[in-house]
Amino acid sequence: MASERVERRLMAILAADVAGYSRLMGVDEEGTLAQLKAHRRELTDPKIAEHRGRIVKTTGDGLLAEFASVVDAVRCSVEIQDEMTQRNADVPPDRRIEFRLGINVGDIIIDESDIFGDGVNVAARLEALAKPGGICVSRMVRDQVRDKLALSFEDMGEQQVKNIARPVRAYRLVTDAALGLAAAAPGRRRQVPRWAVAAGIAGLVLGASGAAAFWRLYQPHHVAPTAASPSATPPALPDKPSIAVLPFANLSGDPAQDYLADGLTDNLVDALAQNPGLFVIARNATQVYRGEAVAPRAVAKDLGVRYVLEGSVQKSGDHIRVTAQLIDAVTAT
Repeated sequence: MASERVERRLMAILAADVAGYSRLMGVDEEGTLAQLKAHRRELTDPKIAEHRGRIVKTTGDGLLAEFASVVDAVRCSVEIQDEMTQRNADVPPDRRIEFRLGINVGDIIIDESDIFGDGVNVAARLEALAKPGGICVSRMVRDQVRDKLALSFEDMGEQQVKNIARPVRAYRLVTDAALGLAAAAPGRRRQVPRWAVAAGIAGLVLGASGAAAFWRLYQPHHVAPTAASPSATPPALPDKPSIAVLPFANLSGDPAQDYLADGLTDNLVDALAQNPGLFVIARNATQVYRGEAVAPRAVAKDLGVRYVLEGSVQKSGDHIRVTAQLIDAVTAT
């Protein structure tokens, strides 16, 4: 007798639950349930649909969803967690609903409207490893999205999880909400998104030198030949102000903080690239200089730009020190 053919497909699986749900229900059952339903109705369900996902099932405080695209699954998760941070801003810490999210890519079994298999089980175990308000992903997820989304990942190493034979390599996705670029405020800590820091640096870079420097920035890039080198010619430069952002150095003394410098560099490139008046070198072209002591003028010559931005990040406890300097390679200022 021929066995029934099992339907399988490769999908991105998102598992979610509420951190400390039993405690929240013990404090205020009706209020907690009302909050959870509101978050589902107004945020999580619409976000999953917006990113072309399908909610497979809900289990009390949790849910399981599938996505045809791992990029969509990660985007959806980041947006959910970032918006949940905003929703919880004015809620007392002991009353906040905070999701833990786990994402995996795997071959799953389809049984009517439900899904099964190790791919689903690993997603659930990753969700259990996530911090409240955090996202934990498998190595395959990290590898699939690392070059497609401007996100940072913190390696959690091999994790031995329940009912999974082999250790799972897990990564903590560092969202704007989880990054913790915090400034102390009376009675409460304010989270500063990484993109805001990067945009702030970009604004300072473009505005710090004042109106006179801004005027020079937009003048034609001509350098007069010197007497010592009468045949010297200026490098061929783009028609508009051109800039390369070198990878920011991590001065924290902890290699685990490299993600902070890398994430800030990525977002700074993105922030500068939003200005249509600038020609910005792609980040992958400057990665060869990471960890190298190079002269900005040599970098400018290699990449064919006039301006080079370099800097460093140093994290100590809850404080972040960021330094940056903009070098005009033509005038050496």
